[in-house]
Amino acid sequence: MTDFTTDAPVLRTRTAPPKREYYAYFGLIFLATLPLCLLTWVLSAARRMELPAKGPIAKAWTQARIITPQIFSA
Repeated sequence: MTDFTTDAPVLRTRTAPPKREYYAYFGLIFLATLPLCLLTWVLSAARRMELPAKGPIAKAWTQARIITPQIFSA
């Protein structure tokens, strides 16, 4: 009699990182970068006497999108 169970492929499930934890870190980083982005936006607007193309919220959002995945990949 042949045992076929030893030749069965091992199925491994990939678990995705918890989304709640990702969003919590994203929110904290967004809130931490927002004041600095607002300050740099105001200083840049005052220096050039025109509004920058990207607003402070967009800059903070971009920074949070860059930093948060780096935390989870480490």
